[in-house]
Amino acid sequence: MATITVTELHQILQDNPAQNVIDVRTPVEFVEVHVAAAKNVPLDALDPASLYEKHDLSLEKPVYILCRSGQRATRAAAQLAQGGFPNSVIVEGGTLAWVEAGLPVNRGRGRIISLERQVRIVAGAIVLTGVLLSHFVNPSFIWLSGFVGAGLIFAGISDWCGMGLLLARAPWNRKV
Repeated sequence: MATITVTELHQILQDNPAQNVIDVRTPVEFVEVHVAAAKNVPLDALDPASLYEKHDLSLEKPVYILCRSGQRATRAAAQLAQGGFPNSVIVEGGTLAWVEAGLPVNRGRGRIISLERQVRIVAGAIVLTGVLLSHFVNPSFIWLSGFVGAGLIFAGISDWCGMGLLLARAPWNRKV
């Protein structure tokens, strides 16, 4: 799959702003911060067959795909390739790299809790609950904390977080 750096994409957008740029993060993540030229097409709603119709994208141009750091963009590019659109380009480092490079972004409301922070809050709450239940109710509840810890290790190694995917589908992450 083809890739491009954020600075290369920024230059392309400077020269010709009418490019196909999609951001496959959740709507809440998109509202929080996004590249001005990007259209929000969440990964779980990505339909290659209707992508160009629904989002007014040109078939003649490549589709530049952004996410938070690159993982979801890679999956989106694979989906597009399977759907018959091989001309997709993954933006390396995603929105994080764009912001770190100091490139211009649109920012939404500041009170939004990012998906990453939501995962930390929920994981911490489950671990604390497991510890308290194991102390006050039954020592076997410690396995709840161990399960969450193992899940966090797996997420760190694989860059795939089941809890994050579940939280992304929560109603408060669907509203914009």
